[in-house]
Amino acid sequence: MRLREQMSAMLDHWFQWRDHRFSAPASENHERLTSQHDLRLVERLNALQEALTEETPTFTPRYLAHMKADLSLPAILGWFAAMLHNPNTTSPEASRVGSRIEREAIRHLGEMMGFGAQVEGHFTSGGTIANFEAVWRARYRMDRWLALALCISQQTGASLDFFDAAHMGWPRFRDLSDRYDINEEAIDAASALASNPCDIIRRLSIASGQPYRGPVLLVPGNRHYSWEKAADVFGLGREAVWSVELDEGGRMDIDKFIQTIQRAHRERRPILAAVAVAGTTETGALDPIDAIFDHLDALTETRGWSIWRHVDAAYGGFFRTLVHRPGDEGIGARARSSLEAIKRADSITIDPHKLSYVPYACGAFLTADAQRYAVSSFDAPYLDRPELGPGKWASTLEGSRSAAGAAATWLTAETLGFDENGLGSLLKGALDATAFLRALILRVAPAARFVPADSNILCFSIAREGDALSESNRLTEAVFRHFQSSPGFSVSKTTFAAGWEALRTEHVKGYKGHLDADEMLVIRCVVMNPYWCQPSVRDRVGGLFADELRAAVEGALNDGSGSPQC
Repeated sequence: MRLREQMSAMLDHWFQWRDHRFSAPASENHERLTSQHDLRLVERLNALQEALTEETPTFTPRYLAHMKADLSLPAILGWFAAMLHNPNTTSPEASRVGSRIEREAIRHLGEMMGFGAQVEGHFTSGGTIANFEAVWRARYRMDRWLALALCISQQTGASLDFFDAAHMGWPRFRDLSDRYDINEEAIDAASALASNPCDIIRRLSIASGQPYRGPVLLVPGNRHYSWEKAADVFGLGREAVWSVELDEGGRMDIDKFIQTIQRAHRERRPILAAVAVAGTTETGALDPIDAIFDHLDALTETRGWSIWRHVDAAYGGFFRTLVHRPGDEGIGARARSSLEAIKRADSITIDPHKLSYVPYACGAFLTADAQRYAVSSFDAPYLDRPELGPGKWASTLEGSRSAAGAAATWLTAETLGFDENGLGSLLKGALDATAFLRALILRVAPAARFVPADSNILCFSIAREGDALSESNRLTEAVFRHFQSSPGFSVSKTTFAAGWEALRTEHVKGYKGHLDADEMLVIRCVVMNPYWCQPSVRDRVGGLFADELRAAVEGALNDGSGSPQC
C-alpha cells in the first residue's frame, strides 16, 4: 500500500461526504477564504512545515532514546480518518460512530489483557490520566465502604475499624446494608465524597476512638511520576504514596510488599490501591504481578480484605500478545507468568501510543467489569440523554475526548491484530533486536555493564574491573555526552537513586567495584523501532552504532585515565 495514495483517497472520500451529506450550495460546506487569506495560510503553513524539519526524527532506527518510534500504517490511517470527522466521545450525540468505535477498541484491548466480555473502559490522553482514573474509582469504592461502616457504628455504637471497613468487599457491603437497613441517602450523608470531607474525617475519628489519617497508595520504587501527581490532585498528600523497595533486578520486592501491607495494617492506614508495573519507564522491567496478586488473594481468603489491584501496563501491556507463543519464541518464563497474571487486576493502564505504534496522545483505562468501573455521579442534562444510548461523559475525568486514538487502535486491532501472530510477532522482533544490540555492545565495549532486562529496553553503564561507582558514573556520562553531540544516534540516560539500592549493589558487585556514590548513571536504549526487525537494516544500522559507541567509549577511557582499557 502506498500511504500517499491512500491518504489522497481518504481526503477525496471526506470531501464527497461533505458535498453530498446535505443538498446545500457548495458555499455552505466549503466557505472559501479571500485570496489574501489564502496566501497568508500557505505562507505560514510552509513556515510551519519547514520548522518541523528540525523536529526529533523518532521515525528512524537511529532513534533509541525514549518510548517512541515510527507509526504503523493502520494507526496513521485510522487516526486520520477519524480526525477528519472530529468526533467527540463525550456522548453518542456528538460522536455516533466514534463512541461505538471506542467501545469496540476497548473490547480488543480487554481481550488482549485477559479481561472477559464484561470489560469496561475508555480512552484517555495517556497513562497519567489512566492512572488517575484508577485512583478515582478505588477512592469511590473505599469511600462507599467506609461510609456504610460509619453509619453502622453511629447506629449501633460499635467501634469502627478503619482497615477492616475500608476493605470489606462488595458482598459484605450488600449484606451489611441489608442487615442494618441503610439506604443510599444515608450512605451519601456519611460519604467524604458526597458530603463534607472534613466533617466525615471528624466523625470517623470519633467512631473509631483514634484519628483517621487517611489511606495510602502502595507503589513500587520503579513507579511512574504520575502517582505522586495523583496524590497531589486527589488531596491524599504525597506522604500517602508508600514506596515499596525494589529487588536486585529493579522489580518490586515481594517480601517488602508484604511487610508494607503489614505496616499499613498496624498504623490503621487503609490501602487505596496496590500498584504493580508491567514495563517500567527506566528498564522495561515487569514486577512479579503473579506473586503480588497471590498474596492479595490470600488476604481476601484469610482476612476478608479486598484491596484494589491496579497494573500500570502503559508500556509493557502489549507484550501480553506474546504469552501464547512457545516459550523459546517469546519471553522468559518469569516474565510470562507476570504478564499472564495481569488479567487478575481490578484495573489496567495501557498506552497504545507506545508499543501499539499509534499517534499521540492515546492511552486507555480498563476495568474487569462495570462494577469496578463505577464512580461518583454527576449531572449534565444536556448530555444525559437516555434515548441516545450510554455516554461516557459522567465517568471520565476528561470531558471532551477525541475518537481519533480509539479509531487508530481499532484499525490496528482489526488488521494487524493484538495476538501472537500480529502485533506479538512485531514485538518478538523487537526482543530479538534487543538481544542483537546487547551482543553488539558487548563485542564493541566489553566494559559495558548491563542492568537486568525483561523487555526491549537496554540499560548499561561503563566500568572497568574494580572501578568505583563514581568513576563508572564519570565514564558513562562521558559516553552519553558523545552521543548527545553527535547527530548519528539518539540515546537517553537515567539515574538509579533512592529505592534502587539492591540493584546498585548487585550491579557494582558484577565488576568487583565498590559503592562510593548514592546514585548510579546508566545509558538507556529503547529498541522499539520496527525497522530493527529487518536483518538488512539491523546489520547496517547496527554497524554504524558500533562505530559510534566504540569512539565514545575510547574517548571516555582516554579522558583523564591514561590508555584505553576497553
